[in-house]
Amino acid sequence: MLPGIHVHARRFGGNILASLTLSEAETILAGSKAKMVELGVKMSISVVDPRGDLITMCKMDGAPWRTPVVSRGKAVASASFEVASGSLTDNSQAPIFRAFMAMEGGHFIPGQGALPVFRGGEIIGAVGGSGGTAQEDEDCARAGIEAAGFSATR
Repeated sequence: MLPGIHVHARRFGGNILASLTLSEAETILAGSKAKMVELGVKMSISVVDPRGDLITMCKMDGAPWRTPVVSRGKAVASASFEVASGSLTDNSQAPIFRAFMAMEGGHFIPGQGALPVFRGGEIIGAVGGSGGTAQEDEDCARAGIEAAGFSATR
């Protein structure tokens, strides 16, 4: 790590894997929640690290029961391939995706609504939404990423 740069990292397969801090993830969550309120949608947002482990999430009052699990599943898919989860939909029945879905116990959903989070071109997590339309889910994820000063593209 470079002095003065606050990057949370952990060991992963012998390499350092950069990740969001809890504080950064909560900032993303706050930005996403603001967009949900603006749109008037009742949904859930999940923020995961690059491996797909949950950092933080919220379920708005009145959001359907299934939305926490679906928002995390979309975020896991986005983090795993470092792309918007919607770009994975067309190939969702390919062997690699079926393997990921089985390996993640159903917590891998290649459908629109999640975006990767990049800092300086490096993947540091992903944000997934569920409860609105697929576009609203993605818009809320993007709003959180941008509110925290990160990018959804490399």
